[in-house]
Amino acid sequence: MTGGEPNGVGRMAVPVAVRSDLRPQPVRWLDIVAPPSFSALVSARSWCRCGFERTARGRSGVLALIEAHTAHPESCPLLNPEGSKAA
Repeated sequence: MTGGEPNGVGRMAVPVAVRSDLRPQPVRWLDIVAPPSFSALVSARSWCRCGFERTARGRSGVLALIEAHTAHPESCPLLNPEGSKAA
């Protein structure tokens, strides 16, 4: 060293990014079984970690289940802890 500050003075180790070990986890699932034949019976199952679980058979039942599955996050305590959407 030729004068000035000693080596390392004024330097501080600062983490550039804090990595979180929390990875997104699936909370709800929708499983639809649609055989290749149009006349075959379609079935579906929707379930969530909160305990929501529904099954349906037939085209109209499966379509109604898809709507219920799509609307479920609004009332799910795991996805919406306040119980209603934020303003």
